[in-house]
Amino acid sequence: MSIQDGSVNDLILMDKNYLHRIQLRKEIMKNHPEHVIAAEAVAKSAVNEFYTWLLGIYLPTRYPRMFQSKSIKGRVLYLHNISTNENLPLIPPENPLDSLQILGGLVDEDFLFLLPSDDGDGYTLKAFVTCFPNGFDTLKKLNLKLRDIHKPVPHYKEKLEKSMDRYFDKMKVGKFMRRANWAIQPNEQLFKVAGNHLYEGDNIPEEEFDINRMRLRVERQYLHRLPQSRALLFSFKTLLYTLPEIKNEGLAEDLVEAINGLRQGNAPGFHFYKRAAVWGEFVKAYLRS
Repeated sequence: MSIQDGSVNDLILMDKNYLHRIQLRKEIMKNHPEHVIAAEAVAKSAVNEFYTWLLGIYLPTRYPRMFQSKSIKGRVLYLHNISTNENLPLIPPENPLDSLQILGGLVDEDFLFLLPSDDGDGYTLKAFVTCFPNGFDTLKKLNLKLRDIHKPVPHYKEKLEKSMDRYFDKMKVGKFMRRANWAIQPNEQLFKVAGNHLYEGDNIPEEEFDINRMRLRVERQYLHRLPQSRALLFSFKTLLYTLPEIKNEGLAEDLVEAINGLRQGNAPGFHFYKRAAVWGEFVKAYLRS
């Protein structure tokens, strides 16, 4: 799983692309609400808990030059986003969908709320805001258990399912875990509900083999448990890099090794699943040119 210890300080990251990304996220939420935001009633307490902490404590403390608490007649009621000049209520809206929309337009991370399954067996996705899905429709994952969400992932059932279930069960409050996920996609689109993975019978259009449009897509993933609701919050920030950028940074051989590594280990099916069986040699030839 390549999991490492993380820090609460790095749960939310800011960079020079913040305003552009926030505008893009708002456009995606407006144009594709059915794909990027959903919540079951049972998730309201978890959504409210995270919303209250993020706006009321984390952001104004971690990034005081960007976010400030705003008082009216001595009462702290709003979080002022200095970059966008917005005032956002510290008290979560009545509808958790509205809370998720605010979260989606406030930071450049996507969030998935996992609650203990009704039958006591594992965790189930009950709410999310994912403006940048990585080749899947998150709505189709709603109300699925963790193991069922990962059914398309090669070797998940036999290699990862039991260890992942145990890991989630043992996740303690105050512990922040991180990992990175990567793939090469054929274009610069961040909102991808399909096309980033390869399944039996898929055809790859010739126009996808364009070095100038291909991107290395990296997800910076975090997992932690909310202390009151006990829900697990999975979050990820998506970064895109052009292949020329990778070469210019002197990382071409690192990426070549990563592509070759998809064939190795105990899950060689990832070489096909991540489309490397199709574009692998093409990309490696460019990186080594």
